[in-house]
Order: sequence, then C-alpha cells, then structure tokens
Amino acid sequence: MKATGIVRRIDDLGRVVIPKEIRRTMRIREGDPLEIYTGPEGEVVFKKYSAMGELENAAEACEVISKLGGAPAVIFDRDHVVAVSGTQKKEYSERRISAALEDLLEQRSSYSAASDGAPLKPIEGIDSRAIAMTPIISAGDVAGAVAFVSNGGDDVKANDRHVMLTKVAAMFLGKQIES
Repeated sequence: MKATGIVRRIDDLGRVVIPKEIRRTMRIREGDPLEIYTGPEGEVVFKKYSAMGELENAAEACEVISKLGGAPAVIFDRDHVVAVSGTQKKEYSERRISAALEDLLEQRSSYSAASDGAPLKPIEGIDSRAIAMTPIISAGDVAGAVAFVSNGGDDVKANDRHVMLTKVAAMFLGKQIES
C-alpha cells in the first residue's frame, strides 16, 4: 500500500470523506460501490467493487465472440480490462480504459468504426482501435463494455456481425450481473 499523508476524522455518523484528489485519481464517482477489507494490523482498505470482475462467464463470453467475430475481443468494467481473447492477454490485462471510452460509457453510447467518424482508442497505453463497442447495462446502470479491437495499425472496419456480437454479449453479461 502507498501512504498518502492525508488524515481524516470519522464524524459522529461514522463517515469518512475520501479526498477529491484520491477520488479523481482512482476514478471513484458518486454512487460507486466500494468493498471494505480489514487487515491483521488494523488496516481498513476500500476497493472499488466491480460486478464484472465477479463474473465467471466474462472470459468465456469474450472467447466465444472473438472466435465468431474473427477479431480480438475485450470486456471492460467501468475502469479496467476484465477479459481478453484473440490477442496477447499480458499486454491488455488490467489496463485502464481511456477517457474517450469512459465518456462513451457515461453517455451509454455504442460505437462502430463503420459509422462513427473518429477512431476510438479504448485502452490507455495501447495503440489498438475499437472496431465495435456496446456498453453493458445492468439494472439500469452501466457496468462496463464489450468491444472488438484491431491491433495497432490494422484499419479494420466494423461489419454487422461485429456490432451484433457486441450487443448480444453485452446483454448476456448484463443479465448475468442481475441474477
């Protein structure tokens, strides 16, 4: 763990304010669920909860759509890559989503390289572009996204199959989170 040097007091209702700088850095938004852990030496640790990270089916769904779509597939929660298939997993694993993808998720917007003008780089630090992307909606909230990506300089356009597969996988995973 990294020390921040910030000290906060608990109020009379047992609340602690997480400083704005930490919320911004960790992408913690109002209403985000946090998991609370305790350690043997008295530590209390808050960790962002990801329903997508709890799903056992995410990796399998990613593998199936990658094979059916003939392109690398990636499944995201609201912050990170959760599952990858069809490309090197080490390169993508646990990477943060880009600000552009985060904006699309906030708007609940889908993306298709065939119809949308500007290319979308969905992952920070990787030169891949989205071919097609659909947000995962569960119980009315955005839980993440399903996307096909191209590797580096590949200029792959989305087709109807890519778009449909991201929609199907997003709906399936959204229902899995709800149950």
